Amino acid sequence: MSWVNELIDLYEKNEDQIGVIEERNGIPYVLLPPFHTTVTAQITVTIDQDGNFLNAESVDPSRKLTIIPVTEKSGSRTAGKEPHPLCDNLRYLAGDYVKYYKDDGVCNKLYISQLKKWVESDYCHEKVRAIYLYLKRNTLIHDLVDKAVIKLNEQNQIDDTESIQGIAQPKAFVRFIVRSADADIFEQRPDECWKDRTLQECYIEYVRSQEKEKDLCYLTGNIEAITYLHSKKIRNEGDGAKLISANDSQNFTYRGRFITKEEAFAVGNETSQKLHNALKWIIRKQGTFFDTLAIVSWESNRLSMPKWNVDTDTIASEYEKEQEEDEWAEEEPEEETISDLNAITAEKFYKALWGYGKKVDNTSSMFLLGFDAATPGRLAMIEEKTLDSARYLKNIKKWHESCNWIHEKWKDGKRIQFSGMVGVWDVADILFGIESKGSLTIVDANGKKLYAEVAKRLIPCIWNGSKVPLDYVNRAVQKASTPLAYKERKNWERVLTLACSFVKKNRKEKYKEEWNVALDKEQKDRNYLYGRLLAVADRIEYRTYDASDKGRVTNAKRYMSTFSQRPFETWKVIEENIQPYMNKLGIKERRFYENLLDEICKLFEVETFLDNSKLDGLYLLGFHSQSQDLKEMKKENSEENLKESEEEE
Repeated sequence: MSWVNELIDLYEKNEDQIGVIEERNGIPYVLLPPFHTTVTAQITVTIDQDGNFLNAESVDPSRKLTIIPVTEKSGSRTAGKEPHPLCDNLRYLAGDYVKYYKDDGVCNKLYISQLKKWVESDYCHEKVRAIYLYLKRNTLIHDLVDKAVIKLNEQNQIDDTESIQGIAQPKAFVRFIVRSADADIFEQRPDECWKDRTLQECYIEYVRSQEKEKDLCYLTGNIEAITYLHSKKIRNEGDGAKLISANDSQNFTYRGRFITKEEAFAVGNETSQKLHNALKWIIRKQGTFFDTLAIVSWESNRLSMPKWNVDTDTIASEYEKEQEEDEWAEEEPEEETISDLNAITAEKFYKALWGYGKKVDNTSSMFLLGFDAATPGRLAMIEEKTLDSARYLKNIKKWHESCNWIHEKWKDGKRIQFSGMVGVWDVADILFGIESKGSLTIVDANGKKLYAEVAKRLIPCIWNGSKVPLDYVNRAVQKASTPLAYKERKNWERVLTLACSFVKKNRKEKYKEEWNVALDKEQKDRNYLYGRLLAVADRIEYRTYDASDKGRVTNAKRYMSTFSQRPFETWKVIEENIQPYMNKLGIKERRFYENLLDEICKLFEVETFLDNSKLDGLYLLGFHSQSQDLKEMKKENSEENLKESEEEE
């Protein structure tokens, strides 16, 4: 299982990051040491090195992520009484809990007994000893009440209607700070127990000393202590689904093939720890979520690489940002860019790929794993891909090149154009979303599963260079052919440009044809030419609109759906409808459009022009390229006129 080995390798290569709490989008994450997990604590208790109480307070919500040691059983507890070794909720820690809340006190007895074994071992830590001395005094609840952290009701009992950061008071989780009187020690390690690497190392060695029977690990082939209880919280801190689980010994788990769980699957305890901790860390660090589907990719040599799921502009921008932060960045060489109407984006994109590629060697690989849960308790790995890093970059380049078109997006509060391909999220929103608050998005809670579906179907296209699903191509073309379905013109234009990207890629794959945004004035394909005619008709009518008419839909767009089905028949109607608008234009402009229509019509073969059969998606490329060409021509003419007027002055 190569992905297991790669995750273990990832863990070992990033050992310098163990225990370091970082943030991504305001959410903390950490690479855990073995035999540890993270919890959200609500209360911090401060004591001195002799176990004397100093203070207690509620945890700052922005600093609530806490690293704690766990046992094999407590790390996966859902029910039952399994104490954590050091930090836990009040029911386990407080010896006076039974005085303030109805409880049998068993949890505290189990906790103290377990903690005593650690204290009496050769691997005890001074902070552990201090916590043990404090908790043996059975004053935790009293101290918390005294500091007004815990509120009592009229019966002098813990008020379970009150909560601390959304957690009922009786279930509040406690962490510890042990103040050291020695300033030198304070400089060497923090007082906070959850940040002290020496404490974590002591617990790791203590667990290893307790291991007795060892057996074959099915994942690595090594002889080590075996565990059958594995970690959860893989996708997020609230995730209860497990990747490896076999806890049903009485019903269906082993029936028909195995008698015991030992025969079914045995995993080394430390192997399981490294595997799960690396996976949790990398998902939180750079994973992407499509509804419940978590997808993560990384580079084996810890190199920065372009993201597979984002648009072309984002890849270029993120590389530029990295370069700005790198004082020793090398100057990129000149690269041939994609021929389109926005060559600036293309140039930046190629420079980004060159910059990423110059660090890659023949030992470097890219990995992708995808996880989703069919049930709340079981997690499945549904995607696994491995590529040489150089091949990955080539395939990223191929995807953005083969789909290259002009797209628009919001960036820094502005609508910008960029050359390339949109991101996976955008594809899902465009193909399956509806207009909401002025944008295309999937708003239905059940429909959000489509994000995961689109991601799963596009991964092979991006990573392996596979063909775009034909149903996606057809859906995009169909939606682009119905502009009246959209209130906002910008939303329809997003659909149109995505359809152009998909059609371009499909034609390349199917017919080895090369299509670009730049208008091909020599092209004689019937579909392309009919698209050009429609664009000219659309432009003629639009040119007669004043400021109050900008929201009007042209006849060309009104008939677009019918036109795509019966072009010859519909064109006669459109041609008649544009005559009144043609007459409103100035003589020079009217002659220009008349000549342009004649030029396009002359490119038709008579039989292809008279052909009334359905147009394929190529007509959208003709439509958009002609529209872009006319817009650019208007811009150039305006600039030229301005230049002439300045010269006259």
